Amino acid sequence: MYRKFSADQIFNGNQFLQEYVLITDIDGVIVDLVAKPEAGENIEQLNGILCPGFINAHCHLELSHMKGLIPKQTGLVDFVLKVVNERHIEEAEILSAINIAEDEMLRNGIVAVGDICNNTLTIPQKKKNRIAYHNFIEASGFPPAVAVKRFTGAENIYAEYQKNSLNVSIVPHASYSGSPELFEIISNYPNNNLITIHNQETGAENEFFESNTGDLKRMYQQMGIDISFFSPSKKTSLQTWLPHFTKQQTIILVHNVCTSEEDIEFEKRTSDIEHRSSFFCLCPNANLYISDILPDVKMLMEQQCRIVLGTDSLASNDQLSILEEMKTLQRYFPELQMPTLLQWATSNGSRALCMDDSLGSFEKTKKPGVVLIEGVDDVKFNKTTTSRRIL
Repeated sequence: MYRKFSADQIFNGNQFLQEYVLITDIDGVIVDLVAKPEAGENIEQLNGILCPGFINAHCHLELSHMKGLIPKQTGLVDFVLKVVNERHIEEAEILSAINIAEDEMLRNGIVAVGDICNNTLTIPQKKKNRIAYHNFIEASGFPPAVAVKRFTGAENIYAEYQKNSLNVSIVPHASYSGSPELFEIISNYPNNNLITIHNQETGAENEFFESNTGDLKRMYQQMGIDISFFSPSKKTSLQTWLPHFTKQQTIILVHNVCTSEEDIEFEKRTSDIEHRSSFFCLCPNANLYISDILPDVKMLMEQQCRIVLGTDSLASNDQLSILEEMKTLQRYFPELQMPTLLQWATSNGSRALCMDDSLGSFEKTKKPGVVLIEGVDDVKFNKTTTSRRIL
């Protein structure tokens, strides 16, 4: 049995098609995408845009219970301190919030997630296989002396995800929470080919590595971390941590609020040498929530960076919706065209998470999910535009 869908427009993961029909089997596997006169009868006509399911390239599902707990626009350091100090509550409440958050992502059309993990609490939800996940197990610890211990702790969590047949990598949290020794262990870990890292989310991150000054020093002090060993690299954060990853990994750089054109040029030069593959993940609603600043999206595009989208966590966002991230980007960067945003949300995201064999585009034999976007004005999203998964 087949289902046939037509809409005002179909976005196939790369471009818009008009007067086409999407044909799937009953399970949602793509059978074909054909011109309307060739599709025959029994076509379901929908109003809006049909597109593949959205890819949320950066999330912290385990923090879903923190929705609304942290005030907005505190700045990154105070946000991090709040997360560290206030994330621990009753397990039953955490598990309930995880389930509710995944329900929200499903309703909003998200079919795959790059999820940051510091514990095993999301495993029961992920075993339901309602959404495809790549689980990024964070290893963090700035003093070099704790590198082996912290990596071993992450490796134990990694083993639990692997035991449950869930896709998994061990990754650094950020430049300021890992040492060169820890980065080297992560980079050299067998089959650890997909990496993500919080990158240049605040100007203080660059300031710390360039001159050993700025607000990050207050964070270490309040957390009781002795950084007397540290000598600044006199380079930006990105130019300090990136050279430690030399194993031809795919790397998803998240936030990039204070990433410069010089940083991008450095990334390109070194990636060509090391055969790395990099994606730049934008989480605009989280950036506005935490610090009320946004990355230089125009520069990233001019530099031909491969861009993907994420929601971050409910600790730093009012919702888990890739559509809402696209709306925000279009509001602040009105030159952004809808096909570009949808490509970031679908096919680019699937490539970043190494899931493009099955997700991200309407191609034969893939099962990418089918999302209907309703309430679009001409070629722009508006406040009342919605998205829902129909298959």
